[in-house]
Formats: sequence, structure tokens, C-alpha cells
Amino acid sequence: MDAAVKTALDAVYSGVVAKDAETELLDFKEDHRDGVKGTLRVLLDAALCLANAKGGHVVLGVRDKAGGPTALIGTDLDPETVRQSINTNSHPRLLVEVEAVDYQRTRLLVVSVPEGREIHADAKGRAPRRIGTDCVPLDPAGQARLREERSAYDWSHAKAGSARISPEALAAARRRFSASTRPERRALSALSDADLARALGVVDSGGNLLNAGAVLLGEEQCKVTYTYRESPAGEPLAVEKLNGPLLVVYDRIMELIRLRRRLTPVTLPDGQQLQVEDFPELAVREALTNALIHRDYQLADAVTVDHSPSVLAITSPGPLVAGVNPDNILTHPSKPRNRCLANAASISELAEEIGRGVDRMYREMIRSGRPTPSITEAYDHTRVALIGDAPNTSIARYVGQLPAEVRDDTDAMIIILKLCGTRTVTAEQMAPLLQKGVDEAEASLRHLARDVVAVIEPTRQTFRRARPVYRLREDALKQLGSAVPYARHTADEIERRVVLHVREYGRITNATVQNLFNVKSDRANQILKELRERQILTKTSEAQRGPSVEYGPGDRFPLREASKRRTTKAKSENADQATLFDR
Repeated sequence: MDAAVKTALDAVYSGVVAKDAETELLDFKEDHRDGVKGTLRVLLDAALCLANAKGGHVVLGVRDKAGGPTALIGTDLDPETVRQSINTNSHPRLLVEVEAVDYQRTRLLVVSVPEGREIHADAKGRAPRRIGTDCVPLDPAGQARLREERSAYDWSHAKAGSARISPEALAAARRRFSASTRPERRALSALSDADLARALGVVDSGGNLLNAGAVLLGEEQCKVTYTYRESPAGEPLAVEKLNGPLLVVYDRIMELIRLRRRLTPVTLPDGQQLQVEDFPELAVREALTNALIHRDYQLADAVTVDHSPSVLAITSPGPLVAGVNPDNILTHPSKPRNRCLANAASISELAEEIGRGVDRMYREMIRSGRPTPSITEAYDHTRVALIGDAPNTSIARYVGQLPAEVRDDTDAMIIILKLCGTRTVTAEQMAPLLQKGVDEAEASLRHLARDVVAVIEPTRQTFRRARPVYRLREDALKQLGSAVPYARHTADEIERRVVLHVREYGRITNATVQNLFNVKSDRANQILKELRERQILTKTSEAQRGPSVEYGPGDRFPLREASKRRTTKAKSENADQATLFDR
């Protein structure tokens, strides 16, 4: 049984409602009330949906509105009957694999559907496609676009209509080339207009402008609506509708976002100061570039940029290209919808490397102490949201001290962020987050555990295993401080542990507090100061400052229980005697 199917079935058996365990690649079905004929019709529709998307599995014999053992109702349908029915009633014919499996003493059918190379429809010409967990019918235009994607058709390489090149766009292109650090690119700024268009690859051999040129340099091809609000759902304070060459529109949007940029200063231990942006410019640039370059230009809608101090959301027309989804977008090979336009954008250095934008967005957001981007798609749009609330400065400070090979490693950033919220991780747990196989995830974990990096380590009980359980090292926990909630200690716990130590050893120092609670020197000083102010501790050494200062029991240092009882009894006896004398 496929691992993803097994995992989903385990979740359903443990109580998760089957519908909630479905994914873009997995659909649960049950026998239809109309009998075999109705069930075969349901399976055909589900198989067509998956084939016209990214492929996947249909599991028959599971009630999708129930969870727990009662959701497993099973089926008696014959696998070969299902296989032949889907093949016979699909056009072009769709070949699926059907297997009867026994799960928790229940017979189920698992239908494995490949991603189709063509558009598959039923006998009436209906061609549905799975988007998220919904089966959405494709209209003729949608079918045409999907067919173009799968036949390697590139709309941006087709000859444009009557679009004219904008002098403003050519000037913007020359400014980009002049500012390039690469000599061969700087040389392009001196070319004539015609030669510059050829160098960008946006004209054909006859000098005719292609759609890529009309979008990149044309006067009215790129449409973007920018909106600014003080809160994500607040009233718009500024709205700007732009319609012009991509190079010009892109520069204007970036300018509008920079004008409202907010910075948070973070000081590193060596005194160096970082300025953490609310939305890291590199992440914004990649999100905007991908929206403008990879959008579906055969849809008339504009790209929308919704900007507030808390969220920056960029929505582009059209779903992700076939084969790419939010669960594999980090590692899927580059598959631009508009290859000619993507190549021209790369030459003009609009983006450093087309196709590498998503992992760069993830890395930059984590480095700034914020969550990873939220990427969602529907049948007609793709949305990328960056969260820009107050950064977790502890994470930003810690990452700022790491070696460049770790700071620039997206896998490392995702692992560190995950371990800020959970004590341990394994390769099996990290694989879906890194969007890699388990073996690759293990390699990333081992790399981060090397002595030269020393960020994580295997636990003592599992270090001999092929795939150990990993945790943050003590030094990392100290430096991350409040970014690691599970490592925090309550005031009562701190007092109890300090008191126990002083009872046993008679004294305590700043270094001891650091070791007791995995904190840095400034936090240890704060703990000691608070206990002194409450008279739990007092200074007992001649030294008044520095690491040699020692602390001992103060006036309100808690007594042992036995001592408390003796003291209470003595006080009580004295009170009784006083009462007798008073009489």
C-alpha cells in the first residue's frame, strides 16, 4: 500500500473524519446507493479529476463523513471491473491500477491514477480536475490551457498582436543592465533598441515582438492592483492600479512596499546591528516576480498586492502549473508556465534565478524571525502570503550569528524553526516539511549536527540508530532563549531549583544559574536580581561585580519542612507561656 494512503487510513482509524484526511492526491469514496453502476460512475469521475491534475489515489470503502473504525465500511467490488470501466469510459482511455487491500480486517479498493499526458474526459466530453480536495469542471478555455501546458506550448513565445515597446521600459531595462555586477550584462545597456530586444529573446527571427516582449516591454500588458491597509481586513488607505510594461510596474510596486517598510533593530553579541524588515525584500521580490512571470496571461484578471503591516498577500491569476502543488513546490524542478518570459526576466536580472524563488522566500522569512510563507491555490488563482507581525528577535539574532553555509541553507532554517516549537524531530517528521524523501531529510539533519555546525544533536538514547531523534544543542537553546517555549521555566520552578542548589552547596553564581536553566549570562543576572529583591538570596562574597560574585540564603530564604515545623512549634510554645504569665 502506498505510504501516503496508509498514513491517511491510520489517521481515519484513529478518529479523524475521512474528508479531513483527504488531500489533493487522495480521495475517499464509498459504494453508491445505486449499486455497482453508480459506484463505477463515481470512481470514473474521481479518476478523471486526479488524472487531469497531479494523479493520486482513490480509496473505495471509506465513509468520508465519519471517523474511527465505523468509517471503514469496505466494498465487494471487483478490481478488474473497476479498471476496465474507467478505461472504457474515458477519452482518451485512462489506464489505472486497482488493488484490493485488507486494512483493519476491512476489504478496500485502492485505485492508483497516473497524471495524464492529455486531457481525459468522460463519454459526454466532461473533463473535471482536482483542485485541493474539490473536483472542479474544466470549461473549454480551461481545457485548452491545461492541454497547452501538457503539450509544452508556451504562450509567451507566440507572436504578439499590435503591442508597442515602451521607451520607459527600455530605459528601465538599461538601468538594470548598467547596475549589474556581471560585465556581460552591463554591456547590454549600450545596445540599440532592436538589439536589446533580441538579447532579451522577446522578438522572433524576423524582428516581430513576441508575447513575452509585449508583457515585459509593452505599454499595456502587465496589470497589477496595489492596496494598502492598516490592518489585514481594514479599509483601504491607498489603492493604485497599474497597467504597463512588467519592468516598470515591478519597480513601482517594489517602491510602494519600500515606502511603508518597517524595521526592527537586532543587536548581535559582537555589537553588530541587524535591521530586520517587516517583509524581507528578497522574499517580497521573489513573491512578486513569480506572480508576474508565472501567472496565466490568458486570463484577464490583474495580479493583486494586498499590503498591511501584518500581512503582504500577492495573488496571481491561474493555478500552479500541472505537476506543481503547495506540497512539492519547494523541491519540484523549475516548470515555468511562460518559458520565454521567464528567460527574458532572468536575463534582465529581474530575479536572480527563476524557479528558485520559493525556497528563497522560506529561508528569508525564517531568517527574519517569522513563519514560512503561506502558499495556496484554487482553480483560477494562486496566493502567496507573507506574515509581517513583530519578528521573533531571538530567532533573528541566533540565525544572524550562524555560519553563512547554515544561514543560506533553506533546509537548516526549516529544521531550526521546527525545533523552536518541538523538543525533538526525526527524518520521518521533517521529510514532508522539507518536501524531500526520508533519506534526504536525514542527510539534512546530519549536516546540521556536524561538529563544525553544532546546531542540533542526536539524543543519547538514539544516537546509534540509522535515523536518530534530534534535538537542539544546549548552546543553541541558550541563545534562542524565549524563542523556545518548551525550554522556559516558571518563576516557581526557578525559585525551587535555586533554593535546592543553595541548600546543598551553600552558594550559587551566575555561571551555575546559566547551567541550571540553559540561559545566557544576562538572563542569569536577571534571575539572581529578582531573587535578591525578594530577599530569597543575598550577596555573600566580597566581590560586588563580575563572575566571581556568590550568593547565599537571604532573610526570606525558605526553610526546610522539618525546620519549619520546629520553628512553628517553638513559636506556639512561647505564645502559650506568654499567655500564662499574662494571666
